[in-house]
Amino acid sequence: MNYKMMGRFIAQILAIEAVFMLPALIISAVCRDADAVLGFVCTIGIVLLVSAVLWIFCRSAKKGFYAKEGLTCVGLSWIVMSLLGCLPFVISGEIPNYIDALFEMVSGFTTTGASIVPEVEKLSKGVLYWRSFSHWLGGMGILVFLLAVLPVSGQKGGFTMHLLRAESPGPNVGKLVPRMKQTAMILYIIYILLTVLDIIFLLIGKMSVFEAVCTAFGTAGTGGFGVKNDSIAGYSPYIQNVCTVFMMLFGVNFSCYYLLLMKQVKNVIKDEELRLYAGVALAATVIIVLDLRGFYGTLGETIRHAAFQVSSIMTTTGFATTDFDLWPGLSKAVLLCLMVIGACAGSTGGGIKCGRVLLLIKILRRNIRQIIHPNRVLVVRNNDQVVDEKVLQNTNGYLAAYAIILVISFIAVSVDGFSVETNISAVLACFNNIGPGFDVVGPVCNYSAYSYLSKLVLIFDMLAGRLEIFPILVLLSRSTWRNK
Repeated sequence: MNYKMMGRFIAQILAIEAVFMLPALIISAVCRDADAVLGFVCTIGIVLLVSAVLWIFCRSAKKGFYAKEGLTCVGLSWIVMSLLGCLPFVISGEIPNYIDALFEMVSGFTTTGASIVPEVEKLSKGVLYWRSFSHWLGGMGILVFLLAVLPVSGQKGGFTMHLLRAESPGPNVGKLVPRMKQTAMILYIIYILLTVLDIIFLLIGKMSVFEAVCTAFGTAGTGGFGVKNDSIAGYSPYIQNVCTVFMMLFGVNFSCYYLLLMKQVKNVIKDEELRLYAGVALAATVIIVLDLRGFYGTLGETIRHAAFQVSSIMTTTGFATTDFDLWPGLSKAVLLCLMVIGACAGSTGGGIKCGRVLLLIKILRRNIRQIIHPNRVLVVRNNDQVVDEKVLQNTNGYLAAYAIILVISFIAVSVDGFSVETNISAVLACFNNIGPGFDVVGPVCNYSAYSYLSKLVLIFDMLAGRLEIFPILVLLSRSTWRNK
């Protein structure tokens, strides 16, 4: 295990985190929020100090960075980044309890949007900005950002691919272009352009600049932290429709946008995962609209709320325009299924991912055919290409880990005595990085009622869900820390 190389990366990540806190500090200073200014000044100082100490001790790191280090580095980076990133909440006194502040910060970085804050409008603007920006930073991944903007050494060792694979969502991660640095830059350029476009459309709808930026950060990172207590419900139908469209856009595999830029429109149209994503969203919207007949005043309002919530839940954003906890059982069941399916691989969305669901369906179909014709050699194809057996094995392993963690987490949080609906939806909402669930953790409620132990379990779920489980599980394995 190359500990010093990992330490250097974590030092760089913490330095970037400190820099990204500066806008929140400036906003706090302009708004004359003395407590928030103190919180960010102290935190930036602490983060830079830790970064400097790590850099000094690890400056003589030897090159050589492989899969184990990549997984470990990603897992540790997100944990350390969250442990320090929540300090502004605590020092400012706006979320005085450290566990609550950590829950809020992990929820932000993992783009979950589950909150323990009962009234977000009482938070200072600097803190609101930092909450929302954490979604944007966590959506694409801070290590991807590191690969995009910083000159990194040792690329011949292929370590950049290990980092990207460990942090990027989906069953398989590949390069858009031959060099990983260029791939990371392309991803972030597309990400920034879509975010700016979202802000422009929100400003056209007469949103304030601050609210438009924070809402766009939540939409781009598919996070869901809002600046209003009622999320998006108080905004105009135009604003809600803009959010619906952009949530769906950020739930698309970003490689599709690259293919569009390369004028490979046919390949995008033929993409099986994109077709499944669009088909499931459309079918879910139609089912919910039919189930909600008479629930709202007009058909147009029904379609707007149904399409928004389908987009919000499937892309794991977590915004809300209505209290969908009051919807009929069928509509809530559809939303629960969408929580599990999630968005596309290679997007900022969470969940199992449509690409992985597609592979699981094809694996099941192949297994059935193999039983019928045991001597036939059958392969799984995706977009007319044979899927590597290692990818299929990883997909099966992911599903097994997903089910085990889901069951253990459900049992653990059930100790608090809430209803089954509350507990299962809370675990699913955190594990799939969605945010709101049903009943006690519904769209008009929050997670503050859970005990500290349950919050720690849900923090683990949020991290495991965002990082595709394995980087977190690797940290818990004894073999990871053995030098062989």
